[in-house]
Amino acid sequence: MARFRTRLALLGSAAALAAGALVPAQFAGAPPAAAAEEPQWVALGDSYTAGVIQAAGDPIDYPRDGCERTDRSYPQVIDRDLYGAFELTNVSCGAATIKNVTDTPQNPIGRHLPPISEDPDYPFPAVPPQSEAVGADTDVITVGVGGNTLGFADLLNQCMKLGGESGEGAGTPCKDALAAGIPARLKNVRQDYDRMLTVLHERGPKAKILAVGYPTVIPKDTSKCGYGDPTKFYTITQGDLAWLRQDVLEPLNKTIEDSTGTQEAASFVDLYTPSHNHSVCDDTKWVEGIFTPSGQPSFVHPNALGHRNAADHVEEAILNAIDVS
Repeated sequence: MARFRTRLALLGSAAALAAGALVPAQFAGAPPAAAAEEPQWVALGDSYTAGVIQAAGDPIDYPRDGCERTDRSYPQVIDRDLYGAFELTNVSCGAATIKNVTDTPQNPIGRHLPPISEDPDYPFPAVPPQSEAVGADTDVITVGVGGNTLGFADLLNQCMKLGGESGEGAGTPCKDALAAGIPARLKNVRQDYDRMLTVLHERGPKAKILAVGYPTVIPKDTSKCGYGDPTKFYTITQGDLAWLRQDVLEPLNKTIEDSTGTQEAASFVDLYTPSHNHSVCDDTKWVEGIFTPSGQPSFVHPNALGHRNAADHVEEAILNAIDVS
């Protein structure tokens, strides 16, 4: 009931703001500073926040900065859902690491993923660390990051290569070659995530931090993932897919959740559980495979349906975190 009242209050505020926008400035009763009373929301993260692929909508930044934020990514969906009731600053960026959120400038790659795709505008100038968008007036921060620090794209590439060399898609060649290094990768994620949360809290001391996890990418039943299918995981073997799910992706989410649990001002938004049965290999997929069915490069990223699901859960968390009634 509290969430429902808060949502009504937000929508009512949005309606009032929209109505006020129709009144000429010389007749408006509210002082110009009234707009500053909108809750301030900063969206941070990697490509699973930014959108990046064509299946997640059209780019929203002109001129392009290489971060590839799209109009059907979940921050933009939520912004439309709530009729602009929050002042959104979306600085998420494809290929961002945790350090790119915290304090390291990033050189965005756009859609430059040779040999899969070439971006005619590549290279792009560096963008500042995303945390610089957070300030003392920030009310809520959403952050979805960690996969690039873990090196998930690199793991996919190596698993496709090793799986292709296996010939028949049998065995676990990627697990055999790379499993020993996963604990160190996860430890690095935890250390960087802890530090990021500390920096975000310092920059936005009154802000509620919502750490957004990753959705289901690989199904429990990996027999759904036909070997050699580019719209799924191409040449990654079923055994290696089971390993990636159990020993890489699920522990990544657990690492993020555990780190978030150490911060009083932070909470975890679970996207993994509600996206079961909507993996890359399911009939109704919320994450695309290496390529979309139409042949567009997607390299295992959420489509518009996946971002709609993320928007539902992140929006609920925002409304629970911020009382504007």
